[in-house]
This record gives sequence, C-alpha cells and structure tokens, in this order.
Amino acid sequence: MTKVEPSGQLALAGIRVLEIGTGSALAYAGKLFADFGAEVIKVEDADGDELRNFPPLLKNAGQAPQSALNAWLNTNKRSVTLRGQGIEEHAWLSRLAMTCDVVLDARALRQGVEILGRPVCRRSGDIEGAKVPIEVYLTWFGESGPYSTFMGSDAVCRALAGAVHGSGAVQGPPHLPHDIQTGIVAGLGAFSSAIAALLGASDGSRRYVLSIHETAFTLVEMEAGMVQDGRHPLSRLGVNRFCTTHPGGIYQTKKGWIGLFAHTLPQWSALCVALGRAEFADDPRFVSGPTRITYADEIDEFLQPALLTRTASEWFELLGSVKFPAVLVPTMDELLAQKVHRERHAFVPIEAGATRFEGVGVPFPLGDAGPLRGGAAAQKAADNDYYRTDAALASERGRTRAAEGLPPLRKTRVIDLTMGWAGPLAARTLADFGAEVIKVEGTQYPDWWRGTHFTEEFYQDRLYEKNSNFALMNRNKLGITLDLTHPQGREVLLQLVKTADMVIENYSTEVLPKLGLDYQSLCKVNDRLVMVSMPAFGIGNEWSRVRAYGGTLEQASGLPHHTGFAHNPPSLTSYAYGDPIGGWSAGAAALLALLVQARTGKGRHVNLSQVECMLPLAAPFLVQQSLCGNTSPRQGNAHPVFAPHDIYRCAGEDAWLVVSVANDAQWKSLAQVLQAPQLSLDPALSGVAGRRALREKIDAAICAWTRGRPADEAMRLLQCAGVSAGVVKPVCDVLQDPHLRSRGFFRKVHREHLGEYLATTPWFREMEQPLDISRVAPTLGEHSRAVFSRVIGLTGEQVDALEKSGITGTVATKKRA
Repeated sequence: MTKVEPSGQLALAGIRVLEIGTGSALAYAGKLFADFGAEVIKVEDADGDELRNFPPLLKNAGQAPQSALNAWLNTNKRSVTLRGQGIEEHAWLSRLAMTCDVVLDARALRQGVEILGRPVCRRSGDIEGAKVPIEVYLTWFGESGPYSTFMGSDAVCRALAGAVHGSGAVQGPPHLPHDIQTGIVAGLGAFSSAIAALLGASDGSRRYVLSIHETAFTLVEMEAGMVQDGRHPLSRLGVNRFCTTHPGGIYQTKKGWIGLFAHTLPQWSALCVALGRAEFADDPRFVSGPTRITYADEIDEFLQPALLTRTASEWFELLGSVKFPAVLVPTMDELLAQKVHRERHAFVPIEAGATRFEGVGVPFPLGDAGPLRGGAAAQKAADNDYYRTDAALASERGRTRAAEGLPPLRKTRVIDLTMGWAGPLAARTLADFGAEVIKVEGTQYPDWWRGTHFTEEFYQDRLYEKNSNFALMNRNKLGITLDLTHPQGREVLLQLVKTADMVIENYSTEVLPKLGLDYQSLCKVNDRLVMVSMPAFGIGNEWSRVRAYGGTLEQASGLPHHTGFAHNPPSLTSYAYGDPIGGWSAGAAALLALLVQARTGKGRHVNLSQVECMLPLAAPFLVQQSLCGNTSPRQGNAHPVFAPHDIYRCAGEDAWLVVSVANDAQWKSLAQVLQAPQLSLDPALSGVAGRRALREKIDAAICAWTRGRPADEAMRLLQCAGVSAGVVKPVCDVLQDPHLRSRGFFRKVHREHLGEYLATTPWFREMEQPLDISRVAPTLGEHSRAVFSRVIGLTGEQVDALEKSGITGTVATKKRA
C-alpha cells in the first residue's frame, strides 16, 4: 500500500491542537485536524482512551493490544500520557495548552460538566485581556438543564434525541446503530466550530460548548417539521418502511441486494414499467409516496418476486438508465472493491505498529490542501519526552477572547444553490456562524422541500410557504428568486457570484454545466471563488448521474448490513440518514475550504461525494473487513464492548429504555437498583467479558424491572444511581422534552403564511444560552429587491423589468410546458 501525499501545503499545516479526553467524537474531530496537516497532541490518562478496547484488536509483538478502529481514528497524531493528577502535572498540561491554537476538550464525557469550570487553560477567563487558545468542549447534554448531570453515552443521547424510536419492527424493539455513528456527527460539529473560530481569529479566540444530545437531534430534524405539519405517522412503520414514500427500502434480488426510493410519480411509473407491471403506473392508489405507504404490503407482493428475476447489478443498470433512484447495497467486501470509491481514494492505508490495513479516508477532497491519504497511528506515550521539553513549550499562541455575540463568518458571503435537506443544512451551518447566505430559488423551480405535489391548491393556497421542514433548514438566510434557465437570470447570478466567497450546490451533476454555471464558468468571473458540489457519488465518474435521496445514500454505504437484527433483511434507519450526514460533512468541508481560501487567496472546487460522507459511519466494519477478511454478523442492540447494553420494554404502550453500562462501577450500581443479589454477588459478572457471555440472564433481570415502570421513572432511578440510561423518545415527545425546553433549544417563532412554529437553535453555544435566530426562513423571493440593490446595484426599474419578464418574483408559478 503506497501512500500518495498532496503536493501543496496542507490546509491546517502550522496549527497546533490539543486533544484531551475520550470518545469517538473527540477522536474524529482530532483526526480531521491531523489528516489535514495540523500538529495534534492526543492526551490520555494512564488507563488510555476507552476506544482502545473496541474490536477488532491488533496484536503487535511487544505491545499492548490496540484497537484497529482506534488506530484509524488517531492517524497522524502525537501521543502523550498524563503522569497522575498532581498539581505539577496539571501545570504542565496548562502550559502545553497555551502553546496550542485549538483545544478540543471532552473530559466532561467522563468527569461530568463540572470540569467545564476548571478549563485546562488555567488563564482562561481569569485575567482580563489574557491570551487563550480557541476552546471547544464536548458534553453529553450541555452545561445546563435537567439532564446536564446525567451519565451519558452515544446510545442514550441518540435515544433521548428521537433518533432511535422510529427504526425497526412495528412491535419493537427499536434498533440502535453502532456508537461511533453518533460520535462522527458530534466530531464534525466540534471540528466545524473550531474551524469557524479560526476563520474569525482576527477577532480573538472563542469558546464553544457542544451537546452531543443536541447534535444527535439534527439527524431527525426533518421529522420535527413533519410532526408540526401533521405529516408524521407518530409510530414505527416497520423494517425498511419509510414514512414519506414506498418503495423506500432494501430488497433481495437474484444475487445481492438493491436499494430503491420512489418519491415522484414519474419515478414510480418508471419502476412499474421496468418491473413489467405497467398497469400499476397510473393506479390512483399509488399516485404519491404518502399514499403508496398505505398500500406497502400490496406493493411488496408484486415487487419482491419481480426483483428476484435479475441480479442487483442488472437492476442497478436498468433502473439507472431511466433515472430511477436505485443503488447497490454492498457488503463491506463489495464496498471495498467498488471502482468509483477506489478512484476517489475513499479507502486509505493505515499503519499501527507492524500491522497494515485499510480505513476510510477523510471525505473532504481539497486537492493539494489535503487530506493525507492514510497514515500511522502514534503508539501510546510515544511523544511524552518531547512535549515536556522547553522547546515544545516555548511559544504561547493564544489570543485575547473575542467579544461575545460577534459571529466569526460575518464578513463571508455564500450563494446557496441547494434544495432539500443536505445542501440547505450545509449552507445553514455557514449562516449560523454568521455568513451572509443568499438562497437562490426560481418561481417555477422552488426548493422541493416547499412541496412536490404541484396541484392547484399548491399555488392558490401558497402551500409552498407552509412547510415546516423548509422553515427549519433555512433559518438565518436571505431568499431571492432567479430563473436560471433565462440568460438574464444567469447574468444576475454571475454578478452575485462575482461578489461572493463561496457557492454551494446540490443539483444533479448535469444541470449546472447545461446552464453554463459550472465551476469552470463561475471562476471566470471570480477566480478566488470556492464552490462545494455534493452529488451522491461525486462529479466525473461512471456513477455521477445516479439519482439519490438521503435513504439512497445510506443504502449505498453498506451500513444496512450492520443495522438491526440478523433475522431481518439489511435494515435502514427510519429517516433520510444520508441527508443530515451529507449536510454536516459539506458544512465542515466548506468551512475548511474557506480557511484555505483565506490563507492562499485562491479558489477551488470541492467535489464532494455524499456516499463517501457516510463511510466514516461504516468505519468499524470496513476496518474489520480489511483486517480480518470478514465482518461480524449483525448484533441487534448489543454493543462491541459495553455490557449490558440494550433497549428494554417499559410500562405503557411502545415505551422503551436504553441502558448502556460502560464500566464495572456502573454495573454494580445497576445491580443495586435492580435489587438483584444473584447478579451483584455473581463473580462471573464482575467483568465485562462475563456479562457479555451471560447476556440473556442479565437482560431477563433488567426486563423484569423495567416492565413494571414507566420509562421516565426507570431512567430517573438509574441516572440517580449513576447508570447511563435514557428513554427511547419518539420525535413528537422530543419537541416537548423538559431538558431541551429548559435550555431554549426550541424557540417559538412566527413566519408569514406558516404562522407560529417551533424552530431549532444552533447546536453550538458560546454561553449557556443558545444563539439567537437572526431571521426566520425566507418566503419565496422575500429579499430579492434588497439583495439586487445592495449587492449588485440594480435600480428599481431594472428589478421591475426582471419581475415583468418572470425572471424574479415572490409567487410560485406553474412550470412552462
């Protein structure tokens, strides 16, 4: 395995980062820094990061067992360990922190939120005008609120955020994904916060605190809009049943598995014709996705046998030729062999001692600015001596603290050419950090999250202004309309682009080139422009034109082979998983690209693949496949290390509780709460290996206890005893969650046509209170006149002419025939 390094200066070269604490969120944030060239100093205590125990374990001669997953998470980092908890050791660590540009601190995940009052940078906030680094803190539930003192875990945060309840069989239990999937999202959040602070470093340093619970909620934010609009089923629909359409799942073929998503009527019709069942194409029962889900069983009766007549590869080719959203659902060995990902360097070589295997590459292709294609994981304590020398501790890099409420991206302008969830979420990230984001729609082609059923009612009653999903994803943006199919519309856009720092788009790959608005065209009017494109498989390969939705991206990642229970087919989550992951990833890539632009003054095109953005979530299984030649079968809700770890039924209808015991101390507390001496006194259960071996015995005892109690009561009793547990909440209950309400995470706001609704606030905080929403989502073309006048100097008469010719406007119009 030969590593190929970028030819230019890496994006984060010269940046020093201190990574202190534990967990996958912290490790992934640090990995993103390290793989883009930062000097990342990972600090562990004597026991080491808990991730060192995650299987599969490497066994290099003369070294302690090391997790392959942990090695992947820690490529290109330096490693130091603490020598106890004495005053001198804390003084050294504080001195080391003062030499860093960024401190990533996750000690609160193990020690509790009180650690936030004892920052590693001792001078932080103690002296007015003192110089301090940028600080990003990871917590389970934030600094305030009823859950702030809870024992957290990735599974517990996910359950309480509503990102578990909807997935799985109707009768339950719901199913949990691998822990690292929550960690990847929170890690992206920590990285994005730090990069935003670096972009605004001329103001001084900033301190951000993240709640993993709140970042997990972003995975199901779409469902929060559906609940408010009355479009949510409010219950699980079953394995591979997607609440807004059918078919929207995974099906067995003659050989392999195929993933299907039929949203629009033309897509449904194309599928029926391809299946040889054209008589169903115009059946009035099946005209829309929401109606088809009502007849899902009937549809599957003819769909399943028809799909068994061809292989998955044959269906992929056939359905792709008629632009139907279909993808292969690969196993990990099949995924590692896929040519498209190989060509894009999605898999990279990892070195851990004498062992070599492949891991997932960082999915932000910035060309000569990185990322590194692979690397070596530092051996524990390998850099202890150096970072205790005067040379390593010589220069302090901190800055005075920036004024509160001063957004770091307030001087940045972004042209937002995105629709749906993933693209608008990425652009919203930039807007939340203060960028001026100008969202471009057309009166004939509005954002399809405003609605896709173009009935008379859609236009007459302005239903396109009444979708809460659109409102949630497009806060803090300006909204304009331009008909980009018209030469004058394109000319106005080019004038806007000339003034911008960035364009972000998620059109199908053929659209912008046909309009003459691809990157090669845009950079002619602005050679420092950064453009982020985010199709399913990236631009410029044989799968670039594959149609995809969020669920399609999940299917293509191979994750369903490791989600759910072995007796079910490969299983999707209940939400469009690929959309929020793509949005998080594109937002982080955009921030990083802006930082490179600020350093070099040059533009670049970031050719993102949203499927590749999903692959870090599959890292445990890809690493295992590469190292061992196979993967473990699906384990349901079991954990690779923690025990017990499962979802248990409670008193009440469809009521469930996650219990996630991370260590022996929690186990002892759990046994006491259960009042089960047969468990607490059994020496075979004192260690995690014994508890995993006797899982059925333990689960029976926990079930007997939880079944007699409401889930909230069970959670409270366990949390009071120091046991990590959380209610598996449906999204409708999350909107009323007392913790999130007390933290002000949801805000009641008013928007024209829509009325009052619950909006979310940004997932990062500088103080205990959430950041304000500067403006609600724009109505169609709300800011066109103001933007055209202020930004490019159009007169009122010129805008009138644009409106008269239909190039801009504030009312949706029917598409031309």
